[in-house]
Amino acid sequence: MRAPVRKPKYADSLKALSSPLALLSACLLLCYCVGILGRGYWTPDEPREADLAWRMSWQPEKAVPLLAGEPFCEKPPLTYWLAAVPIRLFGTAAWSARLPNLLYAVIAAIGVGLLARRSAGPFAGGVAAAAISTFLLSYQAAIWLATDAPLLAAVSIALLGAYAGFYAMTSAERLRGYTLMHAALGIGFLSKSAAAWMVPALTVLTLVLWERRWRELLRWELYVGLLLQAVMILTWVWFVYAGTDGPAHLKVFFWNNLIGRFTRLDAPSELQYAAAHRNSPGKYLIELPLYLFPWTFAVAAAARRAWVERNSGESGRGGGDRAVRFAFASSVPALVLLSFAATARNVYLAPALPGVALLLAWWAQRLLSDRDRWDVLAVRATAGWLLLAVIAAIGAVSLIAADASSAMPASSEFFMISAIGLSAATALAIRAWRSARLDGQRALWSLLLAYCALLVGPASQVYRQVDAWQDLAAIAAAIGRDAAAKPLILFAPDETTRAIIDMYARDRVGLIPGPVDARAILRLRTQTTAAPQSLIVVQLPGSPRPDARQITGFLKSGRDIAAPAHDPALELPWLAAAQLRVAKIYVLPHGRRYALLESAAP
Repeated sequence: MRAPVRKPKYADSLKALSSPLALLSACLLLCYCVGILGRGYWTPDEPREADLAWRMSWQPEKAVPLLAGEPFCEKPPLTYWLAAVPIRLFGTAAWSARLPNLLYAVIAAIGVGLLARRSAGPFAGGVAAAAISTFLLSYQAAIWLATDAPLLAAVSIALLGAYAGFYAMTSAERLRGYTLMHAALGIGFLSKSAAAWMVPALTVLTLVLWERRWRELLRWELYVGLLLQAVMILTWVWFVYAGTDGPAHLKVFFWNNLIGRFTRLDAPSELQYAAAHRNSPGKYLIELPLYLFPWTFAVAAAARRAWVERNSGESGRGGGDRAVRFAFASSVPALVLLSFAATARNVYLAPALPGVALLLAWWAQRLLSDRDRWDVLAVRATAGWLLLAVIAAIGAVSLIAADASSAMPASSEFFMISAIGLSAATALAIRAWRSARLDGQRALWSLLLAYCALLVGPASQVYRQVDAWQDLAAIAAAIGRDAAAKPLILFAPDETTRAIIDMYARDRVGLIPGPVDARAILRLRTQTTAAPQSLIVVQLPGSPRPDARQITGFLKSGRDIAAPAHDPALELPWLAAAQLRVAKIYVLPHGRRYALLESAAP
């Protein structure tokens, strides 16, 4: 009898590489590499976060982050600990500081994917991983150098543990699930303080109320993991307390920065966090469609189907009711709570997006066997949404190519990569439109690939140009050269200015905080009188488009970034009172402007 013919091992390897999961992973990883590794530091926030991580890479005490040498007690230090490792190995380049973001993005995708696979089905797992990786808001959080990327990853794993614990069949399984939740929450707390608790805690409480499982709140397995979380958090708290000004730092960490986000406290102006990013009624609901781009219409269709099935009694089919309840419990309560907060930023809602991704994944699993005209309409509307994005991308690429003040003139490579991405996105969106009625899975694949084509093609080229507008490192380096061997004073600087001077110019400078008033001007005059050789750095108001004659060859040849000192847009009416004059002006096209001042006294 002839022995069966065995396929070569490499054939199995090729089959594995061409599997849907491998292709999905490759697409998402490529999108993340472009956004995380393919651009420089951008304002707001990233230069500040970079300086915090750079300082953490060499400062002796690691418990409290330092901004330009001063304690920065807004966030716990885990993000800066991890970013400091590649900075110490590879330097201060943006791709180096953001390298851990790749890990955060992968963890978030795996956590949400496993949650959806367990609650809604195998196909749902891949859809949920793709959704949490490509929602505009969660993608922004993942590629940005900030504490939100590790927070999203921690919350995703915590929700996976919460689901496993809440719906466990045995005590051992319940213990494993809730312990995983607490371990993830401990990491989340060290990333962005108690904000990590909001979504998982509200999820469990909402499920208890919804399903009337009051006994769940009495299970010992739910609380034993608190010991692990307490060890992680209190260890850090002890090191903060034992350090210099420890009690004062802990007050800022846990009082001003937590309670102060929801209401105004009796504190100095720089610690009034409720005064910044003011909330407004309905802000999150109004902006929610943009946060969920490009899956806005699909999420709406998923919510509609969940409502219809619940009213028709079909929601429990295949365990789907459990997935829908968990999806709503992990998204809607957080949205409601944030709507009443005193402060509001779009990224605050990012931890609630795993629940939205789960709802979308549940809907996609349903599409494999059953879809109605509203589902088809949602897929086609998403395709149209992406075609509008293609038109917007064409406009952005055209404007950048025609930018007369461009530091990087458009090249053939710029046009080729942009054209390939735009063409692929257009073709795939049209393909999704055509296959929406007959093959829902194929349509969703086409939509995902179309969006990835936009992120990898034209977006990557736009990033290169924005880098030229955001090249604050060049300004700081030029200031450092011009101020060599002279005392340097920062006058009323914001956090970005302090960060770039600290990283790229000088890590020891004089500081006169704002606002610019008579008291600050008198203090500046006193210091410059005592040290006449001092040079002062001040940011010029506004960021108008500079005249091409004001920008020297640095932005095109890399030699000098200083513009002539007779900038007609200069508006510093207090110069005479401070007995100062302009020595140099530094300008970025469509970006910031700085002046270097020197004493005008004889």
